[in-house]
Amino acid sequence: MFNFRARTPRLATPVAKQAVLPVALPDGRVVDVLRVHHASARGLRLSVTERGARLTCPPRTSDRRALAFAQEHAAWLAGQLAHTFGAAEPLALGRTASLPLRGEALPLHWREGRYVRVERDGAGIAIWHPANVRESAVRKALGDFYLAEARADVGRWLPKYLPGLPRAPRDVVIRPLTSLWGSLAPDDRMRLDLALVLVRPSAFEYVLVHELCHLIQPNHSRAFWAEVEARFPDWDAERELLRAKGRPIKAMLRALVAVPPRVATAPSR
Repeated sequence: MFNFRARTPRLATPVAKQAVLPVALPDGRVVDVLRVHHASARGLRLSVTERGARLTCPPRTSDRRALAFAQEHAAWLAGQLAHTFGAAEPLALGRTASLPLRGEALPLHWREGRYVRVERDGAGIAIWHPANVRESAVRKALGDFYLAEARADVGRWLPKYLPGLPRAPRDVVIRPLTSLWGSLAPDDRMRLDLALVLVRPSAFEYVLVHELCHLIQPNHSRAFWAEVEARFPDWDAERELLRAKGRPIKAMLRALVAVPPRVATAPSR
């Protein structure tokens, strides 16, 4: 048997020293870059994720040196911010006109109701809410809606693949992930990224198949990819989509439901 579960994202361990550096982009805009001193850092590393820009520095790095490094990479930073946040529109109560779901932008209808709920509404999505609703309550309801949709997808696909596996996953946890789309722990607990419900269904299904095949081959050997190929011949196109669109997709989910994410790599020296 397997169970679907959702978990609250774990908070990262706080680091010793943080500050915000104002970095001027080539177009004249100024962006805040979080500067973090980290004991294990061996050099300066600038990175961009769905949480924004971050500069990781060794201890005792001066603000002047940190800012100069970030400013030196301002053009790269602008490109990465545009790539990550170009399509990530924050949820605006009563004004957001569409929501992403399964690779489409579905029309969103705002309706007055006694309590907050999010449901499918014909070819679109409807959000009911009282007049004095808090934005955080709507974001939570939207996150719950996406989770229910993701569970429905996995519940529909999983029975098709179980007969060819040595065993079923112990359980399936669907929640926001950071750099991964999915994982399978040594105890057969599977994790899948909630952001997958925003992309086309074939990409989501590929990630599920990928993790299920780790029940047969706990590695990425040729034998593993042969198992994936046998079950999902078009896996390569879906993997390339997720590689190309990964950060923007995760940023889109964060903009809508305030998902805490993590850092991706960038220039270093």
